[in-house]
Amino acid sequence: MKLRFLKKYFVASVLLIICTTLHSQEMLSGLEVNRLVKLSFEQPDQFNRLNNSYLTIPFKDDFSNSHVYPNAGLWSDQNVFVNNDFAINPPNSGAATFDVLDQTGKVYSTASYQLFVADYLTSNIIRLDSVFLPEIKNISPADSVYFSFYFQIQGRGDRPEKGDSLVLQFGHPSGNMVFDYIDSVSMPVDVYLFANGVEAVYPGDTLYAPDGCNQNLYLIVDRMLTWGDDVTLPCDTVLKPEIIWNRAWSVAGVSIADTVIPRSDVFKQILIPITDPKYFVPDFQFRFYNYGSIASNNNPGNKGNVDQWNLDYVYLNMNRSKSDSTYKQVSFSNRAPSFLKRYESMPYKQYRSDPTNAMKLEFEMNITNLDDVTHQTHYWYSVTQQNGNQYYTYDGGVCDLLPVTLGGFQSCSSCGAFQACPPVNSLFALQTGIDSTSFVIRHFVSDSSGSNRLVDSLLFHQGFYNYFAYDDGTPELGYGLEPAGASVAVQFKMATPDTLKAVQLYFNRTLNDANYKYFDIVVWGDNNGKPGAELYRKSQQHPLWTDDLYGFSLYSFSNPIIVSGIFYVGLYQSEMGSLNIGYDAVNNNSQYTFYDIDNQWYNSQFEGSLMIRPIVGSNKLIGIIENNRTSEPSVSISPNPSSSHVSITINDVNGFIPKTIQLTDLTGRKLFSKQFDTYLNISALDAGIYFLQVIDENQKIISTRLMVAR
Repeated sequence: MKLRFLKKYFVASVLLIICTTLHSQEMLSGLEVNRLVKLSFEQPDQFNRLNNSYLTIPFKDDFSNSHVYPNAGLWSDQNVFVNNDFAINPPNSGAATFDVLDQTGKVYSTASYQLFVADYLTSNIIRLDSVFLPEIKNISPADSVYFSFYFQIQGRGDRPEKGDSLVLQFGHPSGNMVFDYIDSVSMPVDVYLFANGVEAVYPGDTLYAPDGCNQNLYLIVDRMLTWGDDVTLPCDTVLKPEIIWNRAWSVAGVSIADTVIPRSDVFKQILIPITDPKYFVPDFQFRFYNYGSIASNNNPGNKGNVDQWNLDYVYLNMNRSKSDSTYKQVSFSNRAPSFLKRYESMPYKQYRSDPTNAMKLEFEMNITNLDDVTHQTHYWYSVTQQNGNQYYTYDGGVCDLLPVTLGGFQSCSSCGAFQACPPVNSLFALQTGIDSTSFVIRHFVSDSSGSNRLVDSLLFHQGFYNYFAYDDGTPELGYGLEPAGASVAVQFKMATPDTLKAVQLYFNRTLNDANYKYFDIVVWGDNNGKPGAELYRKSQQHPLWTDDLYGFSLYSFSNPIIVSGIFYVGLYQSEMGSLNIGYDAVNNNSQYTFYDIDNQWYNSQFEGSLMIRPIVGSNKLIGIIENNRTSEPSVSISPNPSSSHVSITINDVNGFIPKTIQLTDLTGRKLFSKQFDTYLNISALDAGIYFLQVIDENQKIISTRLMVAR
């Protein structure tokens, strides 16, 4: 039956269309899903259509002001994983990781042992025909336009094989329009029922598009619809300019059989001149993408997330040259460290019982100078208790920092010791009567010796909750044991007796859940620094996966046990096949990880930390703040740094409605507070670093860092 409608009853709103071996052995592999699940879009091009803003040069992104997702003000897709974990010694903190995960965080449905295209990172449209500041000027090949970036193969992840590759393309419009998507409208089914005098629409009936839409479009209904139901109908086709993509650069992976294998911890910079006049148009774009391949063997970990490439410091500008490979920037590299000696996080009660031995005496900061001249740097940090009263600072003074090409990171010798290896200047507050607390540690480095003040900052949340954690929450790899009957155990130490009530475990997903294997959770006592007598066993468990943003699954104990001193928590595998447990490759705690061979315990041969977290005191999951690198609302600004103005974008996934905006300096002094606007004039600000905060109607605050250059 063909059903139409009466026009005067039509109410519609435009929507986007929803059209083996016999011996026990350890193994590490890639992971199928990032711990921080990427945004899920039902239509691949949806994000592109919502973020088609035009940019002007200079274009720059060092991935230090975004996390998990690329800055929507600069990039039109959300495939790559922006993080502080996979890259080793990047030019600055933060890098974009290419892997074989789609935008929902799962292995691509097109994944195969043969090559397939995986992640894309595509710029928004760039005006490469002209600039507008300080005056309007046309751009041509004579203006010496160069495109540069740093890349790293593998990092802490899985090494791309020889057939895999990372590719850069430049794009320009062909002049033709091509199909983009079908727009749609939503309307009540009542309109059709009333207009046609029927009580229901049945499967197989045809509903035509309403007036104002393309009358050749229709929907064949696949379920019964009746009074009160809504229906989404195709309305019109939407076209977009056709882009011609040309390969500008590519690099292949490496084979284990190669005699020369690039070091996985080295970033290499690439500079490419743009000389072809066809690119000097109002609609220039560029994009990176990677080819990946999934192993065809039976190890489930090898069918997970593999073939990582890391990208950093993407920069496009005019008046450059082939020797323009340094930048007037001092910055931090890698993630901020924990102040705790042994753990990334630990129960507050355990910390209070022995605070001196729980703290590091000093820690390392990776400070780098990307310029070609020496800079006199000033480093300091501050510690602020969340919902508490403690606040203190440490000042590392000033020190000469050589260019990274000559001296690497800031040295721990001479004056650099106060910056590269600063002391932990105070114990954390010892409050009784509370079960948990956390502290925000802010690191700053600056150079004010020149006319342009160079400043960078790094943030770390130090949590004291109800669990022990060696890991930082991000699994770069997956850990497995073979064969059935193998065990793995992680050592923990109580400063005062407490009740062990549960364990949090993180399991990487694999294709078709190939690591859905049965295991027992076991608690052991200590036997001269190795697992000893069994204290508790929770039998016949299997991996649990959750859409929770923090990734871990909770396994509660039916009979909680009192533990004191040294104890061990781990798994006994009752069947063959890797469990692919989350493995943090940043924090090396292999001295506390043991595996069993024929009733003999050995230290792990791999550097890293198993993502096994014992819960003591309460099995309520608390302490999410230090893991909060997720799809909470966030704010991004572009360009950053800037000298005149910035555009503000709210990356909103939780209904955040901005109301006011305020700006503070490094001391916390409020410079202004005003009604929210997506445009902010910063021409009156001095060069330096500021914190921009956006506040919604419920007083929820999101913030980011703003750098002003002169």
